[in-house]
Amino acid sequence: MTEPLWQWDELVAAAQGRVDGIPSAAITGFSIDTRTLAPGDVFVALRAARDGHAFVSGAFAAGAAAALVSDDYPRGKSDGALLRVPDPLAALEAIGRAARTRSNARIVAVTGSVGKTGTKEMLRLSLSDAGPTHASEKSYNNHWGVPLTLARMPGSAAYGVFEIGMNHAGEITPLTRLVRPHATVITAVEPVHLEYFPSAEAIAEAKAEIFAGLVPGGTAVLPRDNPHFALLKERAEAVGASIVSFGYAEDADVRGIQANMDARGSSVIAGVGSQRFPYRIGAPGEHYVKNSLAVLAALMALGADPMRCLSALVKVAAPAGRGARTTLEARDGRILLIDESYNANPASVRAALAAMGTVPRADFPRRVAVLGDMLELGDASADLHRGVKEAVDAAGIDLVFACGPMMKLLYDQLKPALQGAWTLNSAELAPRLLDAVEAGDVVMIKGSLASRMGPVAEAMRARFRVAGG
Repeated sequence: MTEPLWQWDELVAAAQGRVDGIPSAAITGFSIDTRTLAPGDVFVALRAARDGHAFVSGAFAAGAAAALVSDDYPRGKSDGALLRVPDPLAALEAIGRAARTRSNARIVAVTGSVGKTGTKEMLRLSLSDAGPTHASEKSYNNHWGVPLTLARMPGSAAYGVFEIGMNHAGEITPLTRLVRPHATVITAVEPVHLEYFPSAEAIAEAKAEIFAGLVPGGTAVLPRDNPHFALLKERAEAVGASIVSFGYAEDADVRGIQANMDARGSSVIAGVGSQRFPYRIGAPGEHYVKNSLAVLAALMALGADPMRCLSALVKVAAPAGRGARTTLEARDGRILLIDESYNANPASVRAALAAMGTVPRADFPRRVAVLGDMLELGDASADLHRGVKEAVDAAGIDLVFACGPMMKLLYDQLKPALQGAWTLNSAELAPRLLDAVEAGDVVMIKGSLASRMGPVAEAMRARFRVAGG
């Protein structure tokens, strides 16, 4: 039998709500989406793009133990136990705060312009070998994702891994103060969300907000190779944090000494002083190598045994939309699809192109890049899109398909032999791509979420059967 996550009276006290009914089952989780709700979950009726109160009765039909609703919600005929509060989001934050207070877990929080989710997953895998570990689901890193993850944290967890994101200044501070981490990781500071920031330095300042929640004596894990390292270090020291740097620089505390990268992953040797840590990463790409150094630093900061934990990194796999690889059957052979469609910025596009460049031509001779616009780049957008050409050339890309007004700036710089097709949007691009791909191609698809490159990847999987499927 699953151990209850919360006792009803504890939850009511944490939310400071008004009881309307008693749960008919033990509380084993929390959900904000009836499509993924599991029996025993408390359904939280958030008001966002859609009002969650419209789905409360459906949540009970799916097995919800209770629902967290606004005071003015009219009870449905089939509704079960309701916990009524003035504001469900504020109540969820209060529950998350109570979960953190009751926990003895060692907590790490991860932010950065790129690599947050991958680093969070590497930490989850590695810490799980040291003790029961709770981590953010998917990319639950915003104003509702962080308190939801906290509310779901079992009292028995030995470690907690939280991802914290932002688009604007001031968004990280309240989230890190909820999480109160023992260690914070900043993976990188890159020119993303420039639509909302005057400079990359302003982005660094916003990322440095994560130090506001550090517990006394906590550790800040910082990217030594990043041009904003000095600023981050100064902000971390201002709150009394211990500093551990990572990277390839000679003076990095956790230093990448050797990395043999191939299409299936990387074999790494990291150095900490005179110590050497060899390990294997199961996902390909130099960005995984660099972020694994941050993972090693965080393991040490949390008091976990790196030699025991790093072996778990061989199980790292790129998630759907973030580099997941699928082999597809074509008429005369196979196509390798690399799905990077979840999101994009200049740093992640460069990393994705470089990772595709490690695929042996003996296996897949032609490299096809499919790129959609990178959004939220402000006045720098044109130059940043044109700048992708350097990464295209370095990766030895043979053919480029592009969509969106900004990616046309990149496309127009390419030699005619490299130009597959450009269209205004992804819906127009998909059939052009499908007509051109053939056996022996490796196809990498990437763009910002609003560029809708995901359907292009879906079109590939619909046209060509998954090998072995």
